[in-house]
Amino acid sequence: MTSSLEQLRTMSTIVADTGDLGAVERLKPIDCTTNPTIVLKAMEDDAYNDVVDEALSWGRKGSGDPMRVAAATADRLAISVGVELLRRIPGYVSTEVDANLSFNVTASAAKARQIISDYEQRGIQRDRVLIKLAATWEGIRAAEILQREGAMCNMTLLFNRAQAIASADAGAFLISPFVGRIYDWHRKVEGRDFTAEEDPGVASVRNIYNHFKTEGIETIVMGASFRNIGQIRALAGCDRLTIAPTLLDALESSNDELQRVLSPGAVPRTSLREPTDAICHWFVSEDAVDIKRPGPSDPIDEVTFRWIMNEDAMATEKLAEGIRTFASDLQELRHQVRRRLQ
Repeated sequence: MTSSLEQLRTMSTIVADTGDLGAVERLKPIDCTTNPTIVLKAMEDDAYNDVVDEALSWGRKGSGDPMRVAAATADRLAISVGVELLRRIPGYVSTEVDANLSFNVTASAAKARQIISDYEQRGIQRDRVLIKLAATWEGIRAAEILQREGAMCNMTLLFNRAQAIASADAGAFLISPFVGRIYDWHRKVEGRDFTAEEDPGVASVRNIYNHFKTEGIETIVMGASFRNIGQIRALAGCDRLTIAPTLLDALESSNDELQRVLSPGAVPRTSLREPTDAICHWFVSEDAVDIKRPGPSDPIDEVTFRWIMNEDAMATEKLAEGIRTFASDLQELRHQVRRRLQ
């Protein structure tokens, strides 16, 4: 029998959540991703020695404020890592807009344009690059602008269905609803573990996927942030799944039969906006008194979006935590680059 990984490939597009070039060559994902954490690891990876040396050499030719030079060099290194990954895969690479711009529409859009320009200067066309933005209200508005300009966006740090709907309303190419971080939060709060079938992270992705297919929404759903194989198996058939090498290797070494769970042709006729649980979606008037349930095709406005996020403690906490972590990793990356430049 074929491996569980090969079975999964027939159901979902596999994305590698890593910058490890050896793992990418071995596991043959379709797409890859970069972020400051991955770039930090690349700086310590011998496979990237030439890439790191080139970026540092470029940076040493710069002048002016050392922090600005370090930031520009770190940006160049991130693009270089993305280029190396693209040489080994047939699909897209996701490259992250600075997390500290997550609440700035104009700056996020400008940074994304810079990323695309930097790739194009290396001979990589924009149709192979996904701009990764945090799914804040501002990040979603930046994605709306960028998508109109022909740049494709990947909305990350997505923990609530309001983020998914608003991202689709904005025309985002792809969303990355997180499984593992939702699981982590509920496990800590409730003090217990979950089977794959009752896992709140799995349930969140299934719900979003089913709604998108029911409503004919073209935005791609990519399950992300997995803690175990059970979560992956429970989302077999999702459009895309981004998986760490350790879990990909575990799937490759297993011959267990994999059942397709999600399929566009077998979606329950239920709307994401139906009040089926405690996280209902409401339009809230300016005085926050008159409340009505929206129709399936109604867009989510800013007041509604912020209210829904405010009412979801898990999504609020994990989104803020994720932004802080990504921003901290970016700061550490720039610090390491500055140290090496000196």
